Amino acid sequence: MPDKASLLQRVALGSAQFGLPYGVAHSGPRVSQAEAHAIVDEAARLGVRVLDTAMAYGNSEEVLGRHGLKGWQVVSKLPALPSDCPDVLAWVQQSVAQSLERLQVPRLHGLLLHRPGQLLETQGPALLAALRAVQAEGLVHKIGPSIYSPDELAPLMALHPFEMVQAPASILDQRLHHSGWAQRLHAAGVEVHTRSANLQGLLLSPQVQAQRFAAWQPLWTYWHGWLASQGLTALQACIRYTLAQPHVSQVVLGFDSVAQLRDMAAAAAGPALNSLPDWPAFDERLLNPSLWTPA
Repeated sequence: MPDKASLLQRVALGSAQFGLPYGVAHSGPRVSQAEAHAIVDEAARLGVRVLDTAMAYGNSEEVLGRHGLKGWQVVSKLPALPSDCPDVLAWVQQSVAQSLERLQVPRLHGLLLHRPGQLLETQGPALLAALRAVQAEGLVHKIGPSIYSPDELAPLMALHPFEMVQAPASILDQRLHHSGWAQRLHAAGVEVHTRSANLQGLLLSPQVQAQRFAAWQPLWTYWHGWLASQGLTALQACIRYTLAQPHVSQVVLGFDSVAQLRDMAAAAAGPALNSLPDWPAFDERLLNPSLWTPA
């Protein structure tokens, strides 16, 4: 069994909570700057070295930049390219330059596209050329798409041999692995980052499951029964599953407090899962938060 320190080195600290309220079970304001900085410090103490942010995450980049990011590898994301953008290269260069200024770092370890499908549209060739340009300038180490479903990958990877991919993956959402894409990307040397390890908190919250996602009650009944049969908490099952995936480089996890971060670290420690849930049939729209009905 890997030790806790080596497991936590595969955690990337998500920062959406630092710039805006985030998560299906989150009802309060965004994380304060003081708490955000305390979370970054505690993550570093635990051995975490990768930060995940985005230009669209409110002021999360400014919050991180005010902390100081020496020794961190930072991954950020470009928002959707405006449909009326007259100069794609200038827009990408300016967006990256502003991101670096907010973060107070000389370059990004990774730059991902929030809307990678735009690469397949009219301005796609110009967008890809712009990504390659900022990479050639040394402002970005790796480029790639941030996707919702592995079905998006075939046309994107045929377009360009991207070096980084971010995709959802959890004990509920095993599409990346069942499709074979996690294995193929890893074999090609692509840095694979996964997010939504607990589906934005949904897998951890029976209250939210019952209130907003009651249509899937048979699935929740099975989930809690399976956890009881394994002697696991939902957090232990979610974290241990994602950190055990051999083809994943980093698992992006976000926290509202230092206490949550420490709970995650404690949950990661322990034996690997003896078995995986044999999930009942469910609508895969449950796996895509962009399709969820607002609360």
